[in-house]
Amino acid sequence: EVKLVVSGGGFVQAGGSLRLSCAASGFRLDDYAIAWFRQAPGKEREGVSCISHSITSTYYADSVKGRFTISSDNAKNTVYLQMNSLKPDDTAVYYCNFRRFGVDFWGQGTQVTVSS
Repeated sequence: EVKLVVSGGGFVQAGGSLRLSCAASGFRLDDYAIAWFRQAPGKEREGVSCISHSITSTYYADSVKGRFTISSDNAKNTVYLQMNSLKPDDTAVYYCNFRRFGVDFWGQGTQVTVSS
């Protein structure tokens, strides 16, 4: 069974840091591009970052560039999102995602709340 389990969210003050984890099972994450999305209340889900193992590249939305870092541990089949210098605008539910044969798979999401 393909599964993504997200953890690491929480409550933090502005300027603080959190690390999110996306643990994959049922497939090898290094065979796919893995992305982080977030959705704030009343807003559409937006892409935050992506890591592609096949072409060894990463992507960051302009809003998080220089503050967030995506990485992976293939031995643990886990992708991480290190979030530094957090801002209140980063408050959202964060999801990890991958797509296989045109089908999207999502983790369950984790709440990140940044207070000012």
